[in-house]
Amino acid sequence: MRTVYVDNNATTPVAPEVMKAMTPYFTERFYNPSAISGWVHGIDAAIARARRTVSEFLGASDPKEIVFTSCATESNNWAIVGAARAHQKRRHIITSKVEHPSVLEVCKSLSKDGYDVTFLNVDGDGNLSLDALMDAIRPDTLLVTLMAANNETGVIFPVDELSAAVKERDPNIIFHTDATQYVGKLPVDLNHNFEQVDLISFSGHKIHGPKGIGGLFIRGGTSLAPLLYGGHQENGRRSGTENVPGIIGLAKACEFAERGIEEMQRVKFLRDQLEKELLALFPSALVNGAKANRLPNTLNIAFREIDSETLLHQLSQSGVYASNGSACATGSLDYSHVLRAMEVPYDYVAGSIRFSFSRLNCAEDVKTIIEKMKKKGCR
Repeated sequence: MRTVYVDNNATTPVAPEVMKAMTPYFTERFYNPSAISGWVHGIDAAIARARRTVSEFLGASDPKEIVFTSCATESNNWAIVGAARAHQKRRHIITSKVEHPSVLEVCKSLSKDGYDVTFLNVDGDGNLSLDALMDAIRPDTLLVTLMAANNETGVIFPVDELSAAVKERDPNIIFHTDATQYVGKLPVDLNHNFEQVDLISFSGHKIHGPKGIGGLFIRGGTSLAPLLYGGHQENGRRSGTENVPGIIGLAKACEFAERGIEEMQRVKFLRDQLEKELLALFPSALVNGAKANRLPNTLNIAFREIDSETLLHQLSQSGVYASNGSACATGSLDYSHVLRAMEVPYDYVAGSIRFSFSRLNCAEDVKTIIEKMKKKGCR
């Protein structure tokens, strides 16, 4: 049975060159970078080279602006909580209703601690209103945290425009973006298309790197309190023994992603072809975010009066692996908060499927998906 993996927004397979680069740091180069043995064997120097590679990939001005974390969830938590701890006189945070749970749940937690959080609405295609954002800003606004691209629908927020407008209104407001889905699919240059963003979260396992490694870009001059205490690592900003194999793997994955961004037009063609054929096959289906600017790899399509869990189970038995939303929300009995915020019709919201491609997919994958879907009766 041929296997088709189209759940790359959940995780990606580790690229062979990434695995090869990591392997020595599990075996003969296993040393702790903070120990004398680590210094003798150049482990700290290897981390410095990896930091420089990641910095160059993102277009940062200084490698020291890159801090390695365990994942994007940690990066998001740190960005929000760290900003709140560092600027306690301001008590207002702005976010959107369609953010990843690692942003939403942190904001909800802070609201219980006396912070006032504004959750912005989106329209039926998942777009955010600049006017609504500007109307929400107050003299005590501390932080604006808005994702670069939605993990479920692929809808892209115009972070450049939004961050520039916020900074023009009040340069002291910290702007954070969760770019976990954006990085590796579209070009990032932190001194051009994200130049007004102070904090950016990203992750290794979304770009064919390993799980358990992520990063937070902290623009020079941005004050952020630590989330973890007890060590001097990461220039005193993030305590804990470094995940050396993960750091090396993330850097190699960034090199892999930089070469692969040019292939995203081909990936978009695959996505568009699948969308076209599914809509022809199932005329009642709806594409969530159809009119919005979307990631080139992501298709979120809803089938009327169909249970997505049942459909996904049937597809997986046929060797096709997709999803119905955020992997971090799997197991929740509630429908997608993203689709509810977009007011997707009730008889469709339970039947939404996300197909997310990577550069490793091919035209034969689209053909296989259509063949399997023909047998599922979603008309």
